[in-house]
Amino acid sequence: MPQIIILPHEEICPEGAAFEAEPGITICDAALQHGIEIEHACEKSCACTTCHVIIREGFDALAEADENEEDMLDKAWALEPESRLSCQAQVGDEDLVIEIPKYTINMVSEHH
Repeated sequence: MPQIIILPHEEICPEGAAFEAEPGITICDAALQHGIEIEHACEKSCACTTCHVIIREGFDALAEADENEEDMLDKAWALEPESRLSCQAQVGDEDLVIEIPKYTINMVSEHH
């Protein structure tokens, strides 16, 4: 199984994390299963950008983003070429190193 490495994030995952994930699961669901509370204000329906992540390693192993995801990503804070919505990007067969951006554009959050 591929490994997901989450780089340290000041609030969500201060120590960072590493865990194995089943291919086909979304990055968001895999993180949530391992106690990493990535925000997902739209309930993972590709209608916001609160679950935006940057794939630091393994980006090319992911399936390409569809048009809906690309349109939403255009609204994400700190967008980079390797940005994805973690609710849409599915784990493939390769390890991933993921950075959770410091901020999100989040007007409605289930945890605030």
